[in-house]
Amino acid sequence: MSHDENSGFTSHLAELRKRLINSFIFLIAFFVLCYFFAEHLYGFLVEPYAKAVKDDGTERRLIFTALQETFLTYLKISFFAAFFVTCPFILIQIWKFIAPGLYKHEKIAILPYLILTPLLFFLGGLLVYYLIMPLAIKFFLSFESSGLSTNLPIQLEAKVNEYLSLVMKLIFAFGISFQLPVVLSLLARIGLVDSEFLKKRRKYVIVIIFAAAALLTPPDPITQIGLAIPLLILYELSIFSVKFIENKRLENSDA
Repeated sequence: MSHDENSGFTSHLAELRKRLINSFIFLIAFFVLCYFFAEHLYGFLVEPYAKAVKDDGTERRLIFTALQETFLTYLKISFFAAFFVTCPFILIQIWKFIAPGLYKHEKIAILPYLILTPLLFFLGGLLVYYLIMPLAIKFFLSFESSGLSTNLPIQLEAKVNEYLSLVMKLIFAFGISFQLPVVLSLLARIGLVDSEFLKKRRKYVIVIIFAAAALLTPPDPITQIGLAIPLLILYELSIFSVKFIENKRLENSDA
């Protein structure tokens, strides 16, 4: 390796380190800020549960059984919210690092993915918050018993940490799963898959999607079906996007 190549490689490493440090500082700063509003964030995340049990005639509460549980839960919420907010900033830092080494047409090709990635993650989170969690909560509450047939009533006493960990886990699982079109489109651009490949393996993908939904969600049909059906729709949309990429490639080769 020549001196120029070595200095160039060193400068790239220095720039990468700088951008990683900037991202980390940005994340920590937002983490501290979010911690001051942790109680409001907690109220926002617990809202689906509060609405689901509002008119059931039972006095509900969330409990904690360890002294440090609520404090650690607030830390989790703060970090989760900070990561959610800073994710676009981190993607921008990655883009600024790789963009100088790309051709103009490569920049045009990659830029939509940088926009779609946080957008799809956000849509997955919205689906969990406004649809999946309310339905799942009502499903689980349906197993409560008044005690007429069991001698003792069976009533939910939800723990703060367990409930919020479930909500954050589902938001993260749905957000990551919703990246399916981005991943398949990128694979199509580098030639690893094509639309015919995706069509022929549709039946295998259906099985894989339902298996993944079973692993990523609690063992209940509401959240599993709630994740599997959007993923199946996204898979079909991915086939169209891959076909569009193939048509654009053919147009460019014929030009």
